[in-house]
Parts: sequence; C-alpha cells; structure tokens
Amino acid sequence: MKRSLNLYLLLAVALVAVALSSCDSDVIYDKYNHTPLVGWEKNDTLSFDVPPVKDAGRYRLELGLRTSTSFPFTALSLVVEHTVEPGHMLYTDTVNCRLADEKGNVLGNGVSCFQYNFIVSDISLNKGDSLHICVRHIMKREIMPGISDVGLKLTRR
Repeated sequence: MKRSLNLYLLLAVALVAVALSSCDSDVIYDKYNHTPLVGWEKNDTLSFDVPPVKDAGRYRLELGLRTSTSFPFTALSLVVEHTVEPGHMLYTDTVNCRLADEKGNVLGNGVSCFQYNFIVSDISLNKGDSLHICVRHIMKREIMPGISDVGLKLTRR
C-alpha cells in the first residue's frame, strides 16, 4: 500500500513539474496571419491587435515569418507599424529579413517550409496599454510569392 502511494505521489510531482515547465508566462501575445502562398500583394496589410498588458515594463516585439521553397529572393523587407493605445503613439520599423546566404542556402528552420524569427524592437508599455500592429512588404515586386504566414510575438523582458 505504501509503495503504491509513493508511486502516485511521484507521478503527481512529475506531472506538476511538466505542466509548470511547459508554460511560458513571459509571452503576452503570439499570433500568425496567413497570406496567399501564390502571392502576398504589396497593398495587403496584415493587422494584429494586442490586448491591454497587465503590467508596465519593457517588452520585445518579434516578427515570425514562414516561407516555402517558391520564395524567389534571399531577403525580404517589411514595414512594421505599431500604434500604442491610448495615446495614439505611432512607431514605424523597417525589418530587413535575410532568408538565405550568398550561395542561396536557406537560413531558416525546416525542409520544404521554413521558419524565421526577427527582432523588431523593444518597447516600453504602461499598464493597460494595447497595440495595433500593421505589417506590409516593401519589395519592388507587387506580388510576393512563397510567403505563407507572418506572425508577431510580444514578450515581457
């Protein structure tokens, strides 16, 4: 009986440890928007709305990008505009995403689809601030094929 109780206790402790280690409490927001794989048009802006933060502090804004093998370039230039509410403070960042090296070797993780992450900026937010974020490409080509998803992640620093 005592051995069975110890086994259950050990199992419960292990389950709690796994549950606590799998949580990432510093991530405030993490969402991807899909783009048409045949082509993301230059005038198609992707929008993200981050709900009000619970605590004031420094936050890191990161851009996630997923591409396929049909992406024709080694880099992608994006504009990320974020508006802090209340206050209507608009900030604009240009993110130059290097996706392949000089020889054309893909720098992302994956086999036929590739995942990339890029730091946009570190921002200070007050308790109750929210963000409206818009992302668009600024490449010379009007339609950019091979981009499947664009995402944003906000993490407390």
